[in-house]
Amino acid sequence: MGDATPNNGVPESRVLIIMTGGTICMKRSADGFVPARGFMEEGIAPRPSFNDGSSPQPIEVMLSDDVKKSLRSLRTPVSGYERQVRYAVLEFDQLLDSSSIDAKGWTEIARAIERNYQLFDAFVVLHGTDSLAYTCSALSFMLENLGKPVVLTGSQAPIFELQNDATDNLLNSLVIAGHFMIPEVCLFFNHDLYRGNRTTKVSASDFSAFSSPNHPPLATVSSLKTHVSWPLIYRPTHIHPFSVQTNLETAHVACLRIFPGIRPEMLDGVLRLEGLRGLILETFGAGNAPGGPDNAMIKVIADGVTRGIIIVNVTQCTTGSVGALYAPATALGKAGVVLGADMTTEAALTKLSYLLALPDLSTAEITHRMSVSIRGELNEHSKTVFHHPDGPLTPKLANLSALGYAISRGDLEAVQSIISREPELLLNEADYSGSTPLHMAAVGPNIEILRHLLSQGASVHLRNRAGRTPLFLAASGGHKDNVLLLRESGAHMHATELGRAWLQSTQNTLVWRAAGVLTPTNVVITPPK
Repeated sequence: MGDATPNNGVPESRVLIIMTGGTICMKRSADGFVPARGFMEEGIAPRPSFNDGSSPQPIEVMLSDDVKKSLRSLRTPVSGYERQVRYAVLEFDQLLDSSSIDAKGWTEIARAIERNYQLFDAFVVLHGTDSLAYTCSALSFMLENLGKPVVLTGSQAPIFELQNDATDNLLNSLVIAGHFMIPEVCLFFNHDLYRGNRTTKVSASDFSAFSSPNHPPLATVSSLKTHVSWPLIYRPTHIHPFSVQTNLETAHVACLRIFPGIRPEMLDGVLRLEGLRGLILETFGAGNAPGGPDNAMIKVIADGVTRGIIIVNVTQCTTGSVGALYAPATALGKAGVVLGADMTTEAALTKLSYLLALPDLSTAEITHRMSVSIRGELNEHSKTVFHHPDGPLTPKLANLSALGYAISRGDLEAVQSIISREPELLLNEADYSGSTPLHMAAVGPNIEILRHLLSQGASVHLRNRAGRTPLFLAASGGHKDNVLLLRESGAHMHATELGRAWLQSTQNTLVWRAAGVLTPTNVVITPPK
């Protein structure tokens, strides 16, 4: 039987399944599970849910830039949307081991899509789960101005096993790719379709192996239908044709996880690796890392940035975002580290590798692009957010929120404008943590904002809910100039801060001395409880 068009007049879509390897195609052997060839013939053709038995004509597929071959095609049964999907399987000659994949493997996948881009309506890529989130992220950047669905999937158990997740993952990926115009690189797993560069693997054995911690699913499959969240779909906004960027610089980008007790020389050793051009720094919480004795860690980082190494700060936490909320994160930002917002490690590493591969991009331009969304990989407004009570914000709270953002950006003009609206209310108003605008400015990037708030009458003595004064926060962050300005304005440590201040003064003596903290001689300091 030839090509078919259902009674509703909608032509069937053509989908190319690209088999790269992975658990989904494995079979048992004496040595355990091993990849098996002939996935279409043995894995899906015998299954009625993948094959309506109509025996459609072969489909031409580009195997290389100048080699075309007609491959067997199959057709799904009619879906609940009164449509069918016709597809072929392109099986790589050398199946890839996902735990060993690198930029060369990503290029092979991207090139296969590029060669067949005009021949098919959508693409489904079958891939091992170990590095699936990395491949999704990499392809999202490599496939520029993408206008067709590219859905990656795999499984925790092979399709040849009696109990498996492969059948559902593949069939749903095929139906979504063939039915819905979602022009993104996506990952489908366990009934959910995610934006690929937002995903991370969260389980080595559960069928719900992947999660998108900071972004909701693009679509969810239920027993009734596929629910697509259309407002979330990312679409190209530039008038340019589809193209592929290859040769990602993964060999020149490293990833380092901060841990308690890490020594500055450890980080320095990584930053001095030959040929290193970028580093993804996985930090605590909202982007915090130890400064080290006399801020040695910050000095190592600043030195690396000076040498042209791009350092990106992402959180170790599963959910949340990196931002200048606490003094340690602010110190990293002042040293030249890019705040990675809510990017996953996988997205940050592949994005930086992609940008480094682009010709004629300066370090400054790469640094800028790392902090903004180019494929929906981060929320540009992503900051640590605490929910207000239900209902609209009062004008005062709205102004306070706007003031906080302006301070964190170092935008003096915006601060002056906001303060001028109601200075008597905003100067000493506190946010969710009890911090006033002066607390924020004490660790902010622009000392002139601190000076302006002080000149308007902001109190240097108010403490936040943690009992900290602006002076304590400035000293903790190593902001010596801010400390001197606060002291000039009459600031001093609160009595309840002295014990902690004495302890910290051993790490950055000059700053704490400027803050008026002198450790008494011959005194044994007991850490505060």
